[in-house]
Amino acid sequence: MAPKQRHAALYRMVTDQHVCPYGLKSLDLLKHRGFKVSDHHLKSREEAESFKQHQKVETTPQTFIDGKRIGGYDDLRRYFGAKPKDPQAPGYQPIIAIFGMAAAMALAASWAATAELLDDFTLRWFIALSMCLLAVQKLRDLDGFATMFLTYDLLARHWVRYAWLYPFGEALAGVLMIANVLWWLSSAIALFIGTIGAISVVYAVYIQKRELSCACVGSGTKVPLGPVSLLENMMMVTVALWMLWMNLRDPGL
Repeated sequence: MAPKQRHAALYRMVTDQHVCPYGLKSLDLLKHRGFKVSDHHLKSREEAESFKQHQKVETTPQTFIDGKRIGGYDDLRRYFGAKPKDPQAPGYQPIIAIFGMAAAMALAASWAATAELLDDFTLRWFIALSMCLLAVQKLRDLDGFATMFLTYDLLARHWVRYAWLYPFGEALAGVLMIANVLWWLSSAIALFIGTIGAISVVYAVYIQKRELSCACVGSGTKVPLGPVSLLENMMMVTVALWMLWMNLRDPGL
């Protein structure tokens, strides 16, 4: 005999001007958990305020299961055993997303150019695309990036304007690498900023033992300064040295 379907009541704001995203997420979570949901729309600010006063709550949506008020979306997630998400908690999701997308794009470019997923240019495209995507993150809030960058970069702390120039240099080097032109310029830029960056990270994290957020993915992120930051810089150094070696060995490359 199949288990009896449980019922839940959800009260959420749905107006012409606003549909509460947490209400939609609560509805989806309840349905995913197999609940039959009585979905009550609060169709105006006045109706929402009246509901909150009556229930003595400060926010909507509100979920009720078996007549008992569970609360908002975070409370509902806790009810089902999930840990609430802390938007201020450090994590590597932004950098994983960037590197993952860069890898997918590099593989796609290799396939389009040579009908092979891996060739001599795949690694260079991956690093160059990663540099471009990381530069976009920095450039979307240049002043915010510079503020974070100044907390640990050794050159920027002595020449502040370098903090504003860095993303442009990273973007220029990445674009030139993708285009396979002016290899000497892209290599020089990548080698310079990558070396300074790697030394700065090692000094701040492993010598001074400071706990900082990495500016590599721009302001407003909580990626810890450390191995990932060092990886970004070492990738630039690696591709710069590889390009120098390849072009000196074969000037016609």
